[in-house]
Amino acid sequence: MLYQMYESQRALMAPFSEFASAAAKLYSHPLSPFTHTPMAQRVSASLDLMHRLAKEYEKPPFGITSALVDGVEVAVQEQVAITKPFCRLLRFKRFTDQTQALEKMKTQPTVLVVAPLSGHHSTLLRDTVRSLLQDHKVYITDWTDARMVPLSDGAFHLDDYVHYVQEFIRHIGPSVHVISVCQPTVPVLAAVSLLASGGEFTPRSLTMMGGPIDARKSPTAVNNLAMNKSHNWFENNVIYRVPPNYPGAGRRVYPGFLQHTGFVAMNPDRHLTSHYDYFLDLVRGDEDSAESHRQFYDEYNAVLDMPAEYYLDTIKTVFQDFALVNGTWEVAGEQVRPQDIRTSALLTVEGELDDISGAGQTRAAHSLCTGVPSERQHHYDVEGAGHYGIFSGRRWRELVYPRVRSFITTYNADAAASSGKGRRLRSA
Repeated sequence: MLYQMYESQRALMAPFSEFASAAAKLYSHPLSPFTHTPMAQRVSASLDLMHRLAKEYEKPPFGITSALVDGVEVAVQEQVAITKPFCRLLRFKRFTDQTQALEKMKTQPTVLVVAPLSGHHSTLLRDTVRSLLQDHKVYITDWTDARMVPLSDGAFHLDDYVHYVQEFIRHIGPSVHVISVCQPTVPVLAAVSLLASGGEFTPRSLTMMGGPIDARKSPTAVNNLAMNKSHNWFENNVIYRVPPNYPGAGRRVYPGFLQHTGFVAMNPDRHLTSHYDYFLDLVRGDEDSAESHRQFYDEYNAVLDMPAEYYLDTIKTVFQDFALVNGTWEVAGEQVRPQDIRTSALLTVEGELDDISGAGQTRAAHSLCTGVPSERQHHYDVEGAGHYGIFSGRRWRELVYPRVRSFITTYNADAAASSGKGRRLRSA
């Protein structure tokens, strides 16, 4: 019922949002006589803010059309490598006719970025992808809004997430390096563990950033909510069925609008201040600052519905049973054994000010991956970085990315050398 009420409210607000947008232009367009009336800028700014607070935010595009490779600007095309009911594997294919850049691109490592399925769209990692494209061939998981998936496509559990990741790794091949950001650190570690236990190849390296490998360490407000409420509480209070105006009508989901409310409730003062600053920027005519605000909130306010089965599985497995660190997690009857990973290098990254995944939660992966030699295990604490700062923005570009790039380059070359040595020995 709550989801239907929300949809009704959204439908009622849509005309008012459009009216506010049009009226704001009426008081700001240079050819409009209303622009020259007293308080015109304040009226326009107020209407513009009303429009943005009431509008519906659609999934934004990645919008990456080029990348700088070895000083050469090359074209980038977004391609779909694999389509699954709940996810698409995207590849950002680079094209150039310049020999220098082409030769460089041929030898660059291949990276699979596993994006979170935790409210926001995969486009939240746009900055991550854009940086990686300078020095890597890049794939990313693009998770589908559950309200757009028909009931006939079945349920989606945490086990299915693990199997999707395994399929994507197998598709890309043994030269892949995997980067997981936030929520997927847990299922990615499970996927690679199961590959290792089954005697299959594992990625050349694993980079895990800001994820709840062991949510018992330095628990945050997010962790405490998941730990202190019962499984039945979540099922009864945050799970609703998709209304009939979507393809996934009748599917049980954790709605995006509820998740967004939770995001805002974590730092309400910060969001209130940000919106007031936006109003002042419009009044002052500071278009650069206003546009920066729009770009951030166009992404931040665009949320998706999560499949109920997957969400409830995650709450129980990661935040209540701590099944990964306790060694009790089974995926389709197979025990998850991170200690079986032996050939992949491991890098964990944590933000000093992360208020979603606390200090030590991601680093805990090292104590689980005992089969990885200590010289192939690395950790990086990012001073002054919050949760989003470790994969987006200035700190990501200036501090984190150079570390990640160096790590991947080191173990890509190491694996390639070992492979070449093995071929020489066999040929001899």
